[in-house]
Amino acid sequence: MQINLKLNGKQELLNCEPSESLLNFLRQNRYWSVKHGCETGECGSCSVLLNGKLTPSCILLAAQVDGHQIETLESITERHKLHPIQEAFIDTGAIQCGYCTPAMILAAKELIRKNDTPTENQVKDALGSVLCRCTAYVKPIQAVL
Repeated sequence: MQINLKLNGKQELLNCEPSESLLNFLRQNRYWSVKHGCETGECGSCSVLLNGKLTPSCILLAAQVDGHQIETLESITERHKLHPIQEAFIDTGAIQCGYCTPAMILAAKELIRKNDTPTENQVKDALGSVLCRCTAYVKPIQAVL
């Protein structure tokens, strides 16, 4: 089947299987920042911005995003220049193994879009939707603040 969606700012008409998860659909279309994790919507590693809201892609079917807007980490880099959030993650040493980093950066982007001066508790809540076993969240929180 075909789905029509805005993917990383570009209108796309793409093929998918009716039972294909959004996670698998994105990875098959070479959006490698979207990571396989728990595949139950709990870990957040596969999160994307669906109409601007952080959403685990493993619990949605690709067909469900027909007519919607999806952003992956690939959307925030402009002309091979890092986004300020990416730079902050690097500068603070917030990147360890890197597996959860794409989803954390999207969580930060969603938060900052809503509130450009978030409190530490708001940052903790936003990043807490993405499980990380490496950083203990200290450095990612510093990066967003």
